[in-house]
Amino acid sequence: MEKIKGLIDAPFTPMHPNGDINLDIIPAYADMLARNGLKGVFINGSSGEGYMLTEDERMQIAEAWMAAAKDKPGFKVIVHVGSCCVRQSHRLAEHAQAVGAWGIGAMAPPFPKIGRVEELVKYCEEIASGAPQLPFYYYHIPAFNGAFLSMYDFLCAVDGRIPNFAGIKYTFESMYEYNRCRRYKDGKFDMLHGQDETILPCLAMGGAQGGIGGTTNYNGRCLVGIQEAWAAGDLEKARELQNYAQDVIDVICHFRGNIVGGKRIMKFLGLDMGPNRTPFQNITPEEEQRLKAELDAIDFLNQCNK
Repeated sequence: MEKIKGLIDAPFTPMHPNGDINLDIIPAYADMLARNGLKGVFINGSSGEGYMLTEDERMQIAEAWMAAAKDKPGFKVIVHVGSCCVRQSHRLAEHAQAVGAWGIGAMAPPFPKIGRVEELVKYCEEIASGAPQLPFYYYHIPAFNGAFLSMYDFLCAVDGRIPNFAGIKYTFESMYEYNRCRRYKDGKFDMLHGQDETILPCLAMGGAQGGIGGTTNYNGRCLVGIQEAWAAGDLEKARELQNYAQDVIDVICHFRGNIVGGKRIMKFLGLDMGPNRTPFQNITPEEEQRLKAELDAIDFLNQCNK
């Protein structure tokens, strides 16, 4: 299977003030991401509040992103189809294949908790069979679902069992395990780096050719620049950009992280993504002013996505 090169964005789900999804903004959103060097999108995942969307909404969003990507050669649309109902995930996978998505992915459900590798393999197997022609990625983000399982053992168990298994979106802190999985059978599977704050360390270990990020929504120019500087042999520039990426992450951590604080940053870029869905606590007007002030203090609006 083709391995992803470069960074894929995990977009927010745009919403109207009343909480309905806002599909009209997606073409301009896709244009901005492509303009700033992103190679595609991984929609309806954690940044996109996928678990708070209805099945119909998730399908509408997939169709809207496919339409927006038509005039962007090589711009990949990967659809997150994970849910607490594996049959729903199977239907979402079928829909993603029907509308022409490049690939699909799924994280482990938050309920019931998956505690054994075999449970996770079976879950992925049932979902992936809904779109047998598309690459399937497991989205490893145990902080969200408690599935703190060995990804190396998972690769061993899934190898040869799921024909369209492509790899892992690895959003966890263990660079040792990430690199161990990357080296499995001489790099058989695509290991997509999933933590924007550690792109450079994983590049230095010889992997991370592809990744999926959340702060790429508004800071993709910086994060793409890390990869470009590394490829050019400019380690100091790569360090400078990685440190700046961490400055931005420090700010959003003051405002309930990327899903809440990051989504509001898009408003400063001229793309108002609207509110978050319950149970997320939305940014207040006072917090928005403080968020803007903290970003101004690091000259963010002169360096972010345009």
